Amino acid sequence: MTLPVALSGSDVIGQAKTGTGKTLGFGLPLLERVVVPADVEAGRARPEQLTDAPQALVVVPTRELCQQVTNDLLTAGKVRNVRVTAIYGGRAYEPQVEALKKGVDVIVGTPGRLLDLAGQKKLSLSSVRALVLDEADEMLDLGFLPDVEKIIQLLPAKRQTMLFSATMPGAVISLARRYMSQPTHIRATAPDDEGQTVANTTQHVFRAHSMDKPELVSRILQAKGRGLAMIFCRTKRTAADIADQLARRGFASGAVHGDLGQGAREQALRAFRNGKVDVLVCTDVAARGIDVDGVTHVVNYQSPEDEKTYLHRIGRTGRAGRSGTAVTLVDWDDIPRWKLINKALDLPFDEPEETYSTSAHLYALLEIPEGTKGILPRAERTRAGLGAEEIEDLGETGGRGRRTGRSAAATAEAPARTRTPRQRRRTRRGAPVEGEAQQQEPAHTDTPAGNDESAARTPRRRRRTRGGVKPAAEQGGNAPVQPATAAEATEQKPARRRRRTRSSATAETGSAES
Repeated sequence: MTLPVALSGSDVIGQAKTGTGKTLGFGLPLLERVVVPADVEAGRARPEQLTDAPQALVVVPTRELCQQVTNDLLTAGKVRNVRVTAIYGGRAYEPQVEALKKGVDVIVGTPGRLLDLAGQKKLSLSSVRALVLDEADEMLDLGFLPDVEKIIQLLPAKRQTMLFSATMPGAVISLARRYMSQPTHIRATAPDDEGQTVANTTQHVFRAHSMDKPELVSRILQAKGRGLAMIFCRTKRTAADIADQLARRGFASGAVHGDLGQGAREQALRAFRNGKVDVLVCTDVAARGIDVDGVTHVVNYQSPEDEKTYLHRIGRTGRAGRSGTAVTLVDWDDIPRWKLINKALDLPFDEPEETYSTSAHLYALLEIPEGTKGILPRAERTRAGLGAEEIEDLGETGGRGRRTGRSAAATAEAPARTRTPRQRRRTRRGAPVEGEAQQQEPAHTDTPAGNDESAARTPRRRRRTRGGVKPAAEQGGNAPVQPATAAEATEQKPARRRRRTRSSATAETGSAES
């Protein structure tokens, strides 16, 4: 439905359910409108239309979606040799800048890195003829809107603008019309597919206790016919914790959330696509647009924030006509939030059934074999696991990326930083106290001057002075004459040091004063 309108150059607002092919809905018109050298040779375009500057721009909200859209466009544009480049954060600048210098036809990017490179004059958007906002409702949200407006200001006024998303509230459409010229709103639905959710996705909603959820999820993951599974959490900490718990229970699990470096996020997603990991625990960063073949189960470990998030989460299964299963676990505290989602989507789960990991109806509804426990039997642990997928060195930027995205091998190869404990020695008037004089000085290793981390530290020696002047024993032969009286010694001593001393004058008279 989109192709004829988009190919004519008109502005388009495209809305369709998840998994119905929106990427190629805007991707094919973009690739068709790009001018490449073959068009000039065949006479379909004039030489002055050929340029190395970007001719089309696709803006997406997440790094994972940026990668996926780039790969889809590269596959579709391979025959015409269209140059597609991904521009997103978490990676080193240099390879992206080099790709821009060599020339690029289509850019797929996230707002932050696009503005960053444009501000450094490394990226010019003055030749862009077509702009696409994928997941448009997210891109026009208050968080992204200022960046999107800045990007639009860098584009030519005469261009084609296309917006695509599965959810498109009326307020977003009204806002989008500010940046569009007489757009055509296309909403694609199947006649037999009523409602906002996909008909071939079976939905289950259970009221579950938070302390029983790990055990309950572990049993759901052993359901009959379960392929790849995605588990969604609201917080990064919960996602990391559940991924660790499932790994200890024998499942090949990985995690994708914002606290991980980009290398670790891409490693987990690659392992999931390749089948080395069959359970991906993630936050809503992976809820939009991610398309992985073979996802049969989606589990909402924590209730989503709103109905849009719910639709995007369960849309990771039941894609392209396949069937899927979506399970939502609602805690007691989340019942009011769930009731709002249920009412907005007109679902029949206003009062979720109270469910525990031992409930009989859980086993019956999800086809879990009888006697299943929360630990995966060793005979079924056939996946290679996350460690079998190599982590890529992306030259990540920022402290968080360097710290959490580091591979285990790199950590093992790093030299251990050892520090010699500081030794405090007791002295009496600059001379070691009897009993400690026999202690040996720490051995000094012949270490190169540049290697400060492995060099042993020499203990600091604290020297006592007499009247603000070093004792003669420490000064050599040219020591100044020491004060002869107690009064002179007291005058030379700093006022803040109140030490009890026995001056040489009182010592000669045998006085006990101090």
